[in-house]
Amino acid sequence: MPPWIEIAELSALMLLTGLAGGVLAGLLGVGGGIIIVPVLDIVLGLVGVDPAVRLHVAVATSLATIIPTAISSSRSHHRKGAVDLDLTRSWGPAVFIGAAIGTAIAGYAKGGVLAAIFGTIALVVALKMLLPAGAFTLNRPLPKGPAAQAMPAAIGAFSSMMGIGGGTLTVPVLTLFNYPIHRAVGTASLFGLVIGIPGTIGYVLTGWGRADLPAGSLGYVNLIGLALIAPATMLAAPWGAKLAHSLSKRQLSVAFGCFLLIVGARMLYRAATVLF
Repeated sequence: MPPWIEIAELSALMLLTGLAGGVLAGLLGVGGGIIIVPVLDIVLGLVGVDPAVRLHVAVATSLATIIPTAISSSRSHHRKGAVDLDLTRSWGPAVFIGAAIGTAIAGYAKGGVLAAIFGTIALVVALKMLLPAGAFTLNRPLPKGPAAQAMPAAIGAFSSMMGIGGGTLTVPVLTLFNYPIHRAVGTASLFGLVIGIPGTIGYVLTGWGRADLPAGSLGYVNLIGLALIAPATMLAAPWGAKLAHSLSKRQLSVAFGCFLLIVGARMLYRAATVLF
């Protein structure tokens, strides 16, 4: 098809991805990445993007959209005193290094490997969302010392491989140690920036020069998606938030858990078809 038609089709679908991601993010109270990546994976398939790079583009583009969102969100949380700067200074370097390492690995991994990682973690998070609140907590504070840096490093690595800002993993880990939920959410929003910057740069570099990428791509990062998804998500999030007020917190948790079960199962099925 002519290039302008391909760009127009891709732009329309990217816009719809952002709107869908925004509504679901506002409805379920989560960061957009865990929603945008699977939706974008489907969208890229509709426009004929090679399955070998489709998930790479979805993850990289999602990470790029997280940067402006994380800046806005973390500033808002900081004004309310919900960002733990001490924890940010303690965990930040490990999160950054983990994100850089995770991106380097993911950039050269097969799409099936990324699908397996995404699917597995999505199912774990889904199970936590489906269980009653507080079902798993440890009655002790966050561990300290060099060995404790493995946790933020793992959060950075897996988040960059999944195209998420870190809240999906950071908040459950912090609340596991009885960390206040509002400070966990606020601090996780700042970690989204710490993950998004090295992740985006890494995916640009590892995807540089590939000929099988969709139109408007800089490495694995699709600039059309970056330009349209982020503002569409921010526009549509209040719609979902408004809808969320008609449901209880438990109903929302179950809804998100069911959503992730479907997404995780789909990703694992895709991984199995590719890898075996």
